[in-house]
Amino acid sequence: MKPNFVLLQTDDQGRWAVPWRMPELPMPHLASFAEGALELDQLYCASPVCSPSRASVLTGRLPSAHGVHDWLVGDRDPGAFPDSYLQGQITTPEVLADAGYQCAMVGKWHLGDASQPAPGFEYWYAHRYGGGPYFDAPIWRDGEPVTEPRYFTDAVTDNAVEFLQERDPERPFYLQINYTAPHDPWIDNHLPEDLVLFDGCDFPSVPREPEHPWSAGDFAAAVAHPEPHLAGYCASLVAVDRGFGRILALLDELGLAENTVVAWFGDNGFSCGHHGIWGKGNGTWPLNFWDNSVRVPCVVRAPGAEQGVSSELLSAASWHATICELAGVALPEDEHHVGESFADVLHGTREVPNEVVVVVSEYGGGRMVTDGRYVLVLRHEGPGELFDNETDPQQRDNRFDDETLAEVRARLTRGLDDWFARGERPGYSAYEQPVSGRGQRHPLSRALPPEQTYLSRHEQTNDGVR
Repeated sequence: MKPNFVLLQTDDQGRWAVPWRMPELPMPHLASFAEGALELDQLYCASPVCSPSRASVLTGRLPSAHGVHDWLVGDRDPGAFPDSYLQGQITTPEVLADAGYQCAMVGKWHLGDASQPAPGFEYWYAHRYGGGPYFDAPIWRDGEPVTEPRYFTDAVTDNAVEFLQERDPERPFYLQINYTAPHDPWIDNHLPEDLVLFDGCDFPSVPREPEHPWSAGDFAAAVAHPEPHLAGYCASLVAVDRGFGRILALLDELGLAENTVVAWFGDNGFSCGHHGIWGKGNGTWPLNFWDNSVRVPCVVRAPGAEQGVSSELLSAASWHATICELAGVALPEDEHHVGESFADVLHGTREVPNEVVVVVSEYGGGRMVTDGRYVLVLRHEGPGELFDNETDPQQRDNRFDDETLAEVRARLTRGLDDWFARGERPGYSAYEQPVSGRGQRHPLSRALPPEQTYLSRHEQTNDGVR
């Protein structure tokens, strides 16, 4: 019997923002789930911002192959088209649909036009953009732009429940639950009653650090008065946890739990004062690859899988290959595919590799590679960074110019070059593109000049950085 899949993806959840690392964060359903599941503690996103990282999850490609290099502005830009950024690229739901799976997506798509279901999906409930208000959220309904009267997190859960209850019981299913939480906005009536859980909480687990010189300054109010923003951030996660509890209970009720792969993971990391910034990769200039931006929370429960914590070094670009293997579906040929299945990690059968394993992340003119201990960042216009996570876990001491680490720097550079030699697609490289962190207007396939493709550092959409 083919397994089912429920993949819950959060938006801007830091690895630190889970109840076993943040005692003041009550998420009982995730905490209970984690006790009987496997935490993938070294899972790195392919880009420290939402749209590129999500495209890599679905395709197994790096941004320099799929061409999504920044968060997508969509029709908030006056020159918008109904662009489809992954057109012609093989995605997980397409592969599974061809194998008989019934595929559903509820919530945040943010990979181009979402007015109609993306290829492979039969059930579709989509946000029009990638984020925004939690009440009266902009959504698509039957191809028409409308607003959602329910609290959006609850609406996403409701649609996931509807799919599970109405699906074809004769077919295996693949369900993507893409919440916009815990993405801002967090205050000013954007959250339900969960906010009162944090009345008087000063969030002792979250550091208060001087603002970093690279800070982009997008969250000035949160820097000045962090507590209400932290309360909103955490309350939005509590609402996701409540929805997760409903999903898990329904899987049990329907007798599906034993044959369903369930995963909770973040699209990219996030800092709420950590390292002196609020934000993710585009929370600074130059764009950053600090651990809090590229390392994401991930917990997986799968039939016959291990429990506990895995320290295997993994790329989120490997989800595509992993799901195909678990489903017993052949991975389609793709010369630009870089993700390797980690099904063996889930089942505890991975052998010790003969060579040093590295994973990479990229964002515009910056590329990061890590072997788990050392982290190397190379930028087209500098500066370079080299951190030793063993002696400097907070990544404060940049040893890029330390000649005692010259061989480490050279080895990691070779590892990075190998990833891009295998995965880069001619004409789609992000490395010399003017990616600013302020957004991408159109696919590279439109062959538009850079000023029409990416927003500059001085441009801003009407509701801020996404």
